[in-house]
Amino acid sequence: MATTTLTPAKPESPKGLGGRGPGNDGFDSGGGDSGLPEYRVPGHTYQIGMWFALTGIVMLFAGFTSAMVVRRGSSMDWVSIAMPRLLGVNTGILLLSSLTLEFSRRALKEHAIVNFIRWLAATVVLGVAFLAGQIVVWRELAARGVYLATNPSSSFFYVLTAAHGLHLLGGVLALGYVVIHAVPMARGRERHTALEVTAIYWHFMDALWIYIFLLLTRWA
Repeated sequence: MATTTLTPAKPESPKGLGGRGPGNDGFDSGGGDSGLPEYRVPGHTYQIGMWFALTGIVMLFAGFTSAMVVRRGSSMDWVSIAMPRLLGVNTGILLLSSLTLEFSRRALKEHAIVNFIRWLAATVVLGVAFLAGQIVVWRELAARGVYLATNPSSSFFYVLTAAHGLHLLGGVLALGYVVIHAVPMARGRERHTALEVTAIYWHFMDALWIYIFLLLTRWA
């Protein structure tokens, strides 16, 4: 009597599951021994998440602004403070950092690894310089006898600049992460998502500071 041997069907390759590779719909066909596609979150998902986070920051500073305007209009103890000149220098430093960040992104697109790392490092240095400059501004005000609780104007000055400084520090740390991964990123071994998301955040912090600077010089 003849014996029939059943041959197991060959499992469908990951590519057969819709042909999704690392650059298509967030799937990576290198799923290891499991034979299943590995899902990678698309870059635009991180960008959308960043914009949601920035919306929260906008609401925070909008609340600060509303409180400042109301407090100034309803208070008899509001005493305007003279803005330190270094505040304008710090503003220029932050604007320059956005420019160097764009230079680094352009260098990455052109596969100029050395220039990419150089401009990226320059952005980090300028960010740290801005934060150091803000500390000098606070020390100058303290030397004048202007502290957080001196009057409502000084309170809002310290709160606004400190809140922005803390958020910018987060941006500096994010840029530091990008610097650490700059070489594999430039050689195509890592995606550029971290750089793109950080750039959105950094330019937003730049624009936010311009708003705060104008607000303080007009109302503080």
